[in-house]
Amino acid sequence: MLNLDFYKNIKEELADGPTQLVAVSKTKPAAAIQALYEQGQRIFGENKVQELVDKAALLPQDIQWHLIGHLQRNKVKYIAPFVSLIHAVDSLRLLKEINKEAKKNNRIISCLLQFHIAQEDSKFGLDLAEAKALLQSEDYAQMQHIKIVGLMGMASFTDNQEQVLAEFGQLANYFQELKAAFFAQNDDFKELSMGMSGDYQLALQEGSTLVRIGSALFGHR
Repeated sequence: MLNLDFYKNIKEELADGPTQLVAVSKTKPAAAIQALYEQGQRIFGENKVQELVDKAALLPQDIQWHLIGHLQRNKVKYIAPFVSLIHAVDSLRLLKEINKEAKKNNRIISCLLQFHIAQEDSKFGLDLAEAKALLQSEDYAQMQHIKIVGLMGMASFTDNQEQVLAEFGQLANYFQELKAAFFAQNDDFKELSMGMSGDYQLALQEGSTLVRIGSALFGHR
């Protein structure tokens, strides 16, 4: 059930700042996405490649589709023709595959480096040393069909707000460090994707520019 009151409230909350809403529509039918589209929403996030491909074929062409879930290299080719932003780049090998498929489609695909900031081992992501090694690599230097525009991370699933705030703060610090070291002259490196339905307000405190909201908008799955 679409929560239009929440949608209007969060759009109002974000109206004066740099933060954009990514409406996380995974498992939700195309009709629910269309209904939110008709309210003015244009950025939608999906976790699974096949679901994203199927929905993109059914829905308006001006939707900006974000792939926010873990991405397997063998599935990059299916979204390379149209995806707007890939949030979860967690290895050089994946980035090389995205670059290869983007080249085939004569595109430059925007990507975020995913960091592991949570306590749970089940979550994917780089640490700071791995990210620096990637950005310093010869392979990365030669890539002409990807553009790294920021970082993404997921906080621990916990009621401890101080911990969540600290994890978001850590990601914000990583962003500033990498910006200074590798992207100081690059205005495209500006995105910090963090915060979901339960913790997005904490993420906003730490400078999130993309909040990924699903259940608060579409109801629980």
